[in-house]
Amino acid sequence: MMHYFHRQIQLWGEETQTLLQSKSIAIIGAGGLGSSLAFALGASGIGTIHMVDFDTVSLHNIHRQIAFKMGDEGKNKAVINAQLIAQRSPFVKAVAHECNFEAFAKKNITVDLIIDATDNLPSRAQINAYAKERNLPWVYGSVEAFHGQVCFIENASFTDAFKIINKTPAGIAAPIVMHIASLQANLALRSLAGLSVKKDFLYYLFFNAQGELVTQKFGLPKE
Repeated sequence: MMHYFHRQIQLWGEETQTLLQSKSIAIIGAGGLGSSLAFALGASGIGTIHMVDFDTVSLHNIHRQIAFKMGDEGKNKAVINAQLIAQRSPFVKAVAHECNFEAFAKKNITVDLIIDATDNLPSRAQINAYAKERNLPWVYGSVEAFHGQVCFIENASFTDAFKIINKTPAGIAAPIVMHIASLQANLALRSLAGLSVKKDFLYYLFFNAQGELVTQKFGLPKE
C-alpha cells in the first residue's frame, strides 16, 4: 500500500497516510461534481467512501460527468462511481447507495465528513440540517456557467447565508465542474489529513467579461 501512495507519503509521511485509512466520507451526488470528486479522492487512500445518488446516467450528462462514457445510459451513477474507485485503488472501500440523501440519512452511517455534490439548494439545506444535528463538517460546492462556489462549513449557517429556492441551473461548462470539485477535494483531503483548513469561508470563482479568473472570499454567518 505504501508504494502505491509513495508520492503522497513524500508530502505528509506514513503516519498521515495511515490516518486517512481510518476515515470515512459521504459524497452526496454522483454526477458532475461527484464524478470528479470520485477521481480526486478515490485514489487518495481514504478508508471508506460512500457514493450517494438515486439518479441514472443520461446522454446529456456525459460531457461534464467524467466517470461516465457512451453506453452507460440508464445505469445508476453511484454504482458506476463506486466501481471506478474500486478499480483505481484496492485500498479504498467504495460503497454505492442507490437512493436520495433523505433515505441515506435514515441509514445512520457514521462518517467523518460530508461532501455536497448535489445540484439544488433544498438538498443542500437537508445536508446542512443533518450535519448540524450530528456535529459534522461538510464541504459545499456549486457550479453554473463559468463560475462556482466552495466552502468548508463547520459552524456557519448555510440556510442563513442562502435563500433556499428551487432554481433550474443555467448551462455549465465542463472544466468549471472539475475545477470546483478539485477545490472541494483539496479542502476535504487537508481536513481528513489533519492539516489546516479555512472554515466557514465562501470562495466564489468566476471568469469576468475579459476572461480573467477572479476569486472573491466571504465569511458566512454563524449559526
